[in-house]
Amino acid sequence: MESFHGVPAEERLHWRSFLVKLGADNLKGVKNEELLVASHKSVYIVYTVLGDVCIYVVGKDDYDELALAEVIFAITSAVKDVCGKPPTERLFLDKYGKICLCLDEIVWKGELENTDKD
Repeated sequence: MESFHGVPAEERLHWRSFLVKLGADNLKGVKNEELLVASHKSVYIVYTVLGDVCIYVVGKDDYDELALAEVIFAITSAVKDVCGKPPTERLFLDKYGKICLCLDEIVWKGELENTDKD
């Protein structure tokens, strides 16, 4: 699942490839919800693993690594609530619709809307 806001179509493949490589290089052996931070082309990336799912949040300007850490905490909390536990790939796909609804409540059209779990 991915959502690009303000990223030109011609740059999306680059970002997708970059994030996959970043995760492959750094997420092996990382504990659930352990946050990793990187920067690339003046943007911040906060990423983690939750069960079988890798989660990446990318931002710039007001969305620095501290703001993104708050966003990723809200996302991981929502996914755990929907799934009842850190998800396997299968469980994530089974709950995909509800997870998408939760993510839309957290980030809407590239803007942070809500980090309150309730």
